[in-house]
Amino acid sequence: MHSLFYVLFHPLNTLNLWLEDDPNASIVDVLYLFTTFSAFGIWLVFDRYQKAVNSAVPFRHPAPDAADPNWHSRVIPNANLRSHLQMPDLLPLQFGGGGRDYITCYDPATSLHLTSALADDARSIEGKIKRAKNAQVKWCETSFGERRRVMRSLLKWLVENQELCVRVVCRDSGKTMVDAALGEILTTCSKLEWLINHGERALRTETRYSNLMMTYKKSQVIYEPKGVVSAIVSWNYPLHNAWSPIIASIFAGNAIVLKASEHVIWSTEWFVGAIHKCLEVLGYDADIVQTVCCWPDQAEALTKSPLIKHITFIGSEEVGRKVAMAATEHLTPVTLELGGKDPAIILPDTDLRKWSSIWMRGIFQNSGQNCIGIERLIVHSEQYDELYDILTDRVAKLRFGSVLAPSREGYINTVDCGSMISNDRFEVLEELIFQAQEDGARVDVGGKELLHTSCEGRSYFQATVVGDVNPKSRIAQMELFGPIALLIKYDDIDDAITIANGTRYGLGASVFGPHQDLCIEVAKELHCGMVSVNDFGVFYLNQDLPFGGTKSSGYGRFGGPEGLRALTNPKAIVTDRWPSFVQTSIPKVLDYPIRSLVRSWDFIHGLIMLLYADGYRARFNGLVQLTKACR
Repeated sequence: MHSLFYVLFHPLNTLNLWLEDDPNASIVDVLYLFTTFSAFGIWLVFDRYQKAVNSAVPFRHPAPDAADPNWHSRVIPNANLRSHLQMPDLLPLQFGGGGRDYITCYDPATSLHLTSALADDARSIEGKIKRAKNAQVKWCETSFGERRRVMRSLLKWLVENQELCVRVVCRDSGKTMVDAALGEILTTCSKLEWLINHGERALRTETRYSNLMMTYKKSQVIYEPKGVVSAIVSWNYPLHNAWSPIIASIFAGNAIVLKASEHVIWSTEWFVGAIHKCLEVLGYDADIVQTVCCWPDQAEALTKSPLIKHITFIGSEEVGRKVAMAATEHLTPVTLELGGKDPAIILPDTDLRKWSSIWMRGIFQNSGQNCIGIERLIVHSEQYDELYDILTDRVAKLRFGSVLAPSREGYINTVDCGSMISNDRFEVLEELIFQAQEDGARVDVGGKELLHTSCEGRSYFQATVVGDVNPKSRIAQMELFGPIALLIKYDDIDDAITIANGTRYGLGASVFGPHQDLCIEVAKELHCGMVSVNDFGVFYLNQDLPFGGTKSSGYGRFGGPEGLRALTNPKAIVTDRWPSFVQTSIPKVLDYPIRSLVRSWDFIHGLIMLLYADGYRARFNGLVQLTKACR
């Protein structure tokens, strides 16, 4: 050991032992040095090989012109997805008719025209499914290491191009850059990281426990790719809702056909294009990822296809039911993530000012267009007035606008909330708020459409606080999906739990209070799929957790190991543990044709007693009966 330390810390002196007439010189010292440098050299070669094989590969994906804040385009009056029907000049120059339909893409915050996308019909959708199927044959043979490299490359690109991606999202959805970074970039990076670090563990072959009778057998479960899967996703998070099902599906060895929302097809095509570019640079067939752009009446070409082996749907309850019904055509399994009416229970003596920023973020992030956003604040009657004053004061100061609207300063940094995706539901929201007021609710802030003074878009709705809400009223039962805070009073904790569970939905929830043990007790009583204690929505930042709900919020999970395994076919394989020594044989007493019904019954009866009887004496008697039957 002394010689080893000597070699490590005095290598030059050790080498001089060959040159100097030193009586202490020893070949052992030189061997230590040679071994150390050899090991280091081997490690360098191995490390370089690992980096060459597994490290992220850079690639370039051209930025769209519309992502530039100084980009200009035509302002569409009363912009909607079918504006091209009233304004034919919005159609591309090469438009030649042929019965194909288009979708008008525009910035909802400014009404600027982005493009007019050709809508897929049933024939083109079928063609995309077949191309995905053909490409999947080779893709499913890739190793987890090769798939991880794809994930690493995508993660590297996303982190390095996060501002560009955020601007693309903002242009197509009207949200702010902060909301886009939190809801799109952060969550997608989290999922990519989880797949890189833990995806293989969730899908690798498992050895399962056996029993006494099967001791000589080895039982395993393998997770095979399903083939071609589909995802039909909503518009509220264009990047994440597209990438999340894609990366999970291809990591599991599948091909995927993504049906994006008509509202964000412009940005979705660009984001999926980055995945295509990544696959091509790494030498894989990009056809394993297909994008469908179609109107809802053409979606059955996807949901009823016999080639689609699994469907993930993110959207409204109404459409989710139609997808589930269509999937029964070929018994296609479906994961549904539908609406929510997420409550936040505020327990007595909670420090309201401490948590008010969390509630503001939970309610108004993405202008309330968040499936796990806080839709109901359930507060003790003694703290209601204080909370109402805190929220109305803060909500009245919220500023709406477009972060991509040109100005002398560049970005408009004073924007707190962006636009909604469209104004299609404004009439319903205003009616619900008015009806709540008629029933005794209090509205001092907001309550109607916001006509912006500097942005051309007509998709802004005022930030609203509705107090004294009846928990059984329509506004407290319907998913609002808008920048609206509802305050509901309760007198004791049991009432709060009853109110929280009193809707048809059960997606997420939050519990706030000064005592965590009590918060956990309340959380366990809530009928939902996910709960945050003294926080909001953090169960989605940990991608090792299953994501999904109960009741009318859907079924199945698309996060964590549960979600990844849902994209595979679990196959049980049982083999001989010691095939050269023990294998299954049929005892003569059970061999066909049965010689004696009495003896065969005694054998089976004794076997069951031996294996499962309660107590050693009963099991011993079973062994005796079994032995007698074998004579």
